[in-house]
Amino acid sequence: MDFDSDGVRIHYEVEGPEQGKPIVLVHGFASDYRLNWVGTRWQETLTSNGFRVIGLDCRGHGHSDKPHDEAAYTVEVMTGDVVRLLDQVEVASAAYLGYSMGSRIGLEVVLDFPERITRAVLGGIGAAGAIERAEEIAQAFRLGEPTDDPVAQTFYKFASARPGNDLVALAACIRGLRPERHPERLAKIRTPILVAVGDRDDIARGAPELIEEIPSARLYTIPGRDHMSAVTAREFKQAALDFLTT
Repeated sequence: MDFDSDGVRIHYEVEGPEQGKPIVLVHGFASDYRLNWVGTRWQETLTSNGFRVIGLDCRGHGHSDKPHDEAAYTVEVMTGDVVRLLDQVEVASAAYLGYSMGSRIGLEVVLDFPERITRAVLGGIGAAGAIERAEEIAQAFRLGEPTDDPVAQTFYKFASARPGNDLVALAACIRGLRPERHPERLAKIRTPILVAVGDRDDIARGAPELIEEIPSARLYTIPGRDHMSAVTAREFKQAALDFLTT
């Protein structure tokens, strides 16, 4: 299914029991809903536990439109896509599950629209991360070749392996989506948040520092996982389920 989000076509899917507890799923950079959440069995895990899963392909990704203008990817614009999706499916409030880029967006949704999110699981996020390497990642995508920067190289290899990816759109996305850190805003958050990061994740750094800035957040460390492998971890799914059902 598709809907118009401020002039951009956004693809979305809804799965699970009609009367289930709604949860919106937002994937990571250069991924899409099905790669991030279906192939990894998150959708199956959530629907079998009574959740109604609402997932989207973020603009620039998957089956959604892929504009090449950086202004189309500000954090405010991508936050708006999530809120308009909830409006589209007539859900007043929902739980939230994001990974990496999806967690950055989720944090902004919680900040700007706290009434729309009941609780949030934010995976692969810290006080610092890949967004700090935006220029290097964008350059690799625009040139169509990896660089010497290890973070840019990781994302280039991941993105270029999927034929449907538009690398120019993704370069615009990583440069456009650069939210500023405002600790004073984070200190006002009251929405329950679980931050989950692999203990070998050298991309999402500073998770302990991030939760120190958010009074309602707590940290779960995923054993033996790095940034790219954490999503599939059974321990991550169980920790998220425990948090979402308490």
